[in-house]
Order: sequence, then C-alpha cells, then structure tokens
Amino acid sequence: MSAWALAPETRDLPAAAGLGEVRAALARSGTALLQAPPGSGKTTLLPPALAGHLADLRRGEERVVVTQPRRVAARAAARRIAAVTGTTLGQEVGFAVRGERVGGRHTRIEVVTTGVLLRRLQRDPALEGVGAVMLDEVHERTLEADLVSAMLREVREALRPDLAVVAASATPATAALQRVWGTGADLPVIVVPGSPHPLQVRWHPGPAVRHDERGMTRAALDHVVGVTCRAAAEAEGDVLVFLPGVAEVDRAARSLLDRLPGIRVERLHGRLDPREQDRVLARADVRRIVVATPVAESSLTVPGVRVVVDSGLVRVPRLDRRRDLARLETIAASRASAEQRAGRAAREAPGVVYRTWSPEQHGTLPEHPAPEIATADLATFALQARAWSRGGARDLVLPDDPPEHALQHAERVLVDLGALAADGTDGTDGTAQDALRITPRGHSMLRLPLEVRLARAALDAVGRLGSRVTAEIVAALAEEVRSPGADLVRRLGELRREAPVSWRRSREDLERALDRLGGDRREPGLAVMGSQDDAAVGLVVALAHPERIARSRGEGRYLLASGAGCHVDARSPLREEEWLAVADADDSRGADALVRSAVPIDGAIAQEAGAALRHTFSQVVVQEGRIVAREVEALGAIRVRERPISRPDPQQVQEVLRDYLRAEGLDRLPWPPAARELRQRMAFLHAAIGEPWPAVDDEALLAALTTSVAPVRRVAEVDTLAGLRALLPWPEAARLEELAPTHLDLPSGRRARLTYDGDRPILAVAVQHAFGLRTTPLLAGGRVPVVVHLLSPAGRPAAITSDLAGFWESGYRAVRADLRGRYPKHAWPERP
Repeated sequence: MSAWALAPETRDLPAAAGLGEVRAALARSGTALLQAPPGSGKTTLLPPALAGHLADLRRGEERVVVTQPRRVAARAAARRIAAVTGTTLGQEVGFAVRGERVGGRHTRIEVVTTGVLLRRLQRDPALEGVGAVMLDEVHERTLEADLVSAMLREVREALRPDLAVVAASATPATAALQRVWGTGADLPVIVVPGSPHPLQVRWHPGPAVRHDERGMTRAALDHVVGVTCRAAAEAEGDVLVFLPGVAEVDRAARSLLDRLPGIRVERLHGRLDPREQDRVLARADVRRIVVATPVAESSLTVPGVRVVVDSGLVRVPRLDRRRDLARLETIAASRASAEQRAGRAAREAPGVVYRTWSPEQHGTLPEHPAPEIATADLATFALQARAWSRGGARDLVLPDDPPEHALQHAERVLVDLGALAADGTDGTDGTAQDALRITPRGHSMLRLPLEVRLARAALDAVGRLGSRVTAEIVAALAEEVRSPGADLVRRLGELRREAPVSWRRSREDLERALDRLGGDRREPGLAVMGSQDDAAVGLVVALAHPERIARSRGEGRYLLASGAGCHVDARSPLREEEWLAVADADDSRGADALVRSAVPIDGAIAQEAGAALRHTFSQVVVQEGRIVAREVEALGAIRVRERPISRPDPQQVQEVLRDYLRAEGLDRLPWPPAARELRQRMAFLHAAIGEPWPAVDDEALLAALTTSVAPVRRVAEVDTLAGLRALLPWPEAARLEELAPTHLDLPSGRRARLTYDGDRPILAVAVQHAFGLRTTPLLAGGRVPVVVHLLSPAGRPAAITSDLAGFWESGYRAVRADLRGRYPKHAWPERP
C-alpha cells in the first residue's frame, strides 16, 4: 500500500532484511518471532510490514496493534512510525495508553501499552477489527506480557485462527515463547544479526559496593556523575545516562547542572509530563545529557545520542510474602539489559558506552533478567487470569509457570479482598483453590485501571469520599512516591499544588471509571470525610493494605497487622502517632521494616478498613506462676482490647500448663514429700517390673498432671499427689505396699523407712536394730534386694551391704570390733 511507503533512511536498518521472512512465516503458521539487536528498527519497520501483509490478504481495513511495556515507549513508537511512513499521528497511526488515546476509526496501526491490550482482551476476546498483533520487547518478561501471550494463544486456537501474532525481542527469547506457541506448529524464528553502527565499550569500574538496602549508594552515584563528565569531554554527541530510579535521576541531574553549565541536562522517566517526554525525545539543536531510568532501555530512540553511561543497576519489584511487604529492590542489571542500554549509543551513528563496572564483574552478571512472574506480587495477575479462565493461571500455557506458593498467596489475598470466592458461596467462607471463582466485586476491580489492592480501596472508599477525592488519593498512591518524613498527606498536598500531568490524568481517568461504576453515590451521613485529608487518605491506604495497619509499640516502633515489625525515622512527624496506615515500607533493613510512606489513622478507621482481619480469641498464659485467661479482640496480629475470662476452657488451660511445664520443668510444681515419695516408688516398680507399672519421668507425667486442672488458678495449686495416684494401675496398685513398701518391720520391733531416691531402694538402720534380720529384704515380688545402710549409734554408716547373711558371717566381726572401741556402753554380741 502506498500509505505505508517508508522513508529512505529506513532501508539500511538491519531489521529491513528480515521483513520478508516474517511475512512468509505468517503465511505459513500465523506466528513468528523476530529477534533483532537494539537499534535495528524492528519497532519502526515491523508494524507497517504487518499492515502490508493484511492488505495483501485483502484485509487492509483491519488494524495492527503493537504493544509496548511503557507509556512513554508507546507514544514515542507511534510518533516514529507516523514519521517514517509519512502519515499523520492520530489518523493512520495512533496510540492508546492509560488516560490518553490518539486515533480513530481510520487508524490502522495502533501502539498500546501491554495493559491496554490486556483489558481489551478481557472485554473482547475475539479482538474484532484487529488483524495482527505485534508483541514488542517480549524479552522484558513482564507479568502483563506473559499473560497476554497466553491469552492470544487461546484466542488463535478457539476464536481467531486468522489472527497474526508476531513477537519481537532484542535478545534471545525463543525458549520461553516456544513454550507458548510451539504446540501444533513450531514458532518460526527470524534472526536479524548485526548492529546499525559500530559500538566501542569503555570500562570505568567504581566503588566495590554500588547499592545497598536503600538503593544506589552515594559513592556509586557520584562515580557515575564523574564518568558522565569524562564522557562528555572525551566523546562527541549527546550523552544518555542510565540510573535505576527517579530519585537517582533527580540527584544526578542536579549535580551535572552544577558541573557542566555549558551542556543542557534533561531528565527522562515515566512520571514526566508527556509533553516533557516528547520534548526530550525530539531532536535538539544543542548538546545534551539525558539522565534516564531504564524506561529508555528499549523501544526508544533519543535523537543525537552517541554516548551511553551505564550505572549497571536496575530497580525491580520484590515481595516478602511472609510479611506481606512489597518493595523495589536495586540490583545489578543483566548482561542482556547492559547490551540493550549500550545499543542506544549506536542507533544513528558509531557510538561508545561507558560501563561503570569491570569486565570481571560483567562476566558474573546473569544472562537475562529474572521474569517478573518469579519474584513479583501475583495478586493482580491471578485475578486477571481468573477473569479469563475458570481455572486461572494454572489453566494457561505461560512462558514460565508461576511459583505455586506465590500463586496460592495471591489467591488468599484475593479471597480476603472479596475478589475471589469458593463456588456456591458469597465470598465469606470456603477458599479451596480448585473451586475459586471471580466475584462481581472482582469484575468491578478489573474495570478500574489499578492493581487489585488499590482497586479494592477505591471501590470501598468512594461511598465515603466521593469519586473526586477517592481518585485523587488513589492516583497519588499509584505514583509510588515516597514523601520526606514518610508523610503521605503532605505528598498529596504537593500533588494538588503542582498537578503533574501523569497524576492529573490518572486521577481523571479513575474518576470517570468510578462514576461509571456508580461511585459518585456517597453513603448517607459520611460525605464530610472528603474534606478531612488525614482521615480520607488514611482510610484509602488502610483499605488498600489492611495488613499494613500498624499500632505503636513505643519509641517510633510499630506492629503491623501482618505480624511484622516496622519503625519510622527519628525525624518523622509520624513518630508519636498511635495508629498508622502504611503505604510503603522497605523490608530490607533488618527485623523491622523502615516506613517510607504512611498516614495517621484513628482506631475506628483501623477497625473499619481491617474488618476482614478482625477476630476474637481466648488466650491462656502463665504469668509469674498464675494462670491468666483473657478474651482478646485483635486486628490481625494487633491486640485491640482484652478482658479477663473467669471460667476459661479447661482443655486450653491444660494445654497451656503442659507447654509451660515442658519449657520450665516439673520443679515449678509443688512436690510435697508424699508425692515425691510416691513418684520414686512408682519409678522403682516401672524399672523393676515394667508393665503395667507406668513410667513417671517428666514427659510421662506432663499429661497426667495437667488433665484435671480446670479449677486451678496457680501453678502451685496443681495436686501432684492426685496426678500420680491417677496413674496407678489397677488392680495391681493394691499390691503397692507389698511390692514397694514405705517401711519395713524389724525384729527389734521397730519400723524402718525405705527410700527410693537412688538406683535401688535403701534401708538405713542402726546396726543394733538389724540384729535378728538374718537375710536381705527383697522387694518387687522378690526381684530386687534392698541396699542396707548399717549405722553406728551416732548415725554414721558403719557398713553398706546387699547381702546381710554374708555380712553377719564375715563382715560383722570387723565392724563389731570398731564399734565396741568407740561405743563401749552399747552391747555388741558376737552372734546377733
């Protein structure tokens, strides 16, 4: 078609050589993968080629949809395609991103963010009027891109076998996509080698530690600024500097403005006003340094750039599922990302890249970035998958399967939010994974351009605040900004004053969506809340993250409803607040996370927003020997109030007492002499006879001593003697005095006590009192002889024996001689 004639300068782009193969592959199988290096022109040249392919099939009225992972890339790609095809942006070529759409019914090439296409597929799985889809930058492996790939596979299989799908990647991505598209016919892979221009690599390693839990270190950022100044002096052309986040971009830009006053310094990131982004991406008549986040890593051409300075760092989402805390973690970029960034320098002419790490460090980098599905929060992804397929993500053929534990965690979150429920329920009970279904509330969440937690907050808050205030606050939270002092209300005030375009458009888009859902109808009597920023912001944050409702533990330390700890900075104005709703916390700083953004709330808002976490339970503990029972009202892990229980559950008391004694030992119990003696006698019989005489060691006694303690209020009141008696075996217990007596009758007419606190029973008796006792007494039914301690008149041992008969025959003579000498007044017969 003449409408898609390309500008002459595009003919030398490497991707041009692969377009014929792509069209031939589509004619054979309807799918293809174009693998071409950065700057090769695939984003620019492939969409018009797909439009021409549809025209050859007499389907020229159908649209080509091109996906980009970011809004700035989608807008820039659409402008570039319109420019090289000589068409008008908004006519033949258009774009659609959240909050902005340029184009109409005559648009034949439409560039959209992956999220926009995902929502369209949910509304219209057949993609009426679309003839081809180009999935650009599939190597980035975002959650949305993985899900769209799986959905398009099913669309082609079930509804639209004529739908052409082409994936494009700057790095090898074949294995993952073959898993999606390889069934039936293999995915044709067209590899375009080479780079448009030569590229020189220069290594300038900096500090050994380039990042920590806070992000990029100050020393590493200063080093990148220094290398940028050197690059500006050594090389020609504009300089593109890659840093991991907006905060580093702002700091570096300020530093470069001071150090290089003769060069224009510009910022480039996703939060900029789109007009500012367009200005940065337009050709300039002066030399520039463009300081950018990874938003410029792919799909974008920054005109005039001949030099890239790469920090080698990237910020990626991570989720601590144990503590329900998400964070953005700064890590080393992969080798594939480094190649992407370097390629920005050689898109228009020979270029040079300055890498701020060493060749040795480069060799240790991962080959590719980890796909988001392996590390990120899967809650929104899981809900989108359930809306598409009854079985959710488990039914889809994805480039990589989600980790099962992460998917289960996400589904539990969705059940708590009311987005999923068990079949046949209203969402209040039952969470079997194989029986979950999406609820009407879940469908409403998906109709909002938000991740699920913010969607839940918007739906629940709009009746209290109205759509305008709700949209303002939720759009502020979606910005993912951190405010000085962690004060989110202050940040909302700044956004209202400054009204940045990205926030304003998000707010307007969300307000319209809420109004379509009937969100402008406020609950009676509660509309005044819309004028109270602290309460309004607190309500929204708490609704979005009820597990992050926090209560003070003193000295700036807080307990989150999730059970995790957190703290606020010593300079924060939030430090003295009793309740906080935490919007953002960094969980990488030890036991307690650092609160980055929060708002004070009162107990009533905490209880309302955290209603799903509210529960009541009884607790029995041992405190200083007392058994204390309470009824506890809690919000997750936070105890809200307690009241004493006068009659606690006996079984619970028994279990707590058993655990206490197991930890502290049975010596904590009262052991009167009778109980101690009975335990010793029973232990003796267990060792000597065995069954049915029971063991009475500590572990064996725990159950017996804690089975009948319901009335007991103190550990000291436990009746150890009764517990032991309960263990006595009947009818054998009737012979206890026979088998293990407490005393023995002596020939002298006296009674002597037996003790059982050693390995064998002991009979301690004065020698004179043993006269006439010819043989050793036997216990345990004649099994065990006692150990006889024969004592002098002074009570000191004169002899110890287990063989009295032998003692009288041989040992007694020597003992008698000694005792006669020391105690002459006593009678010591020769043959007693």
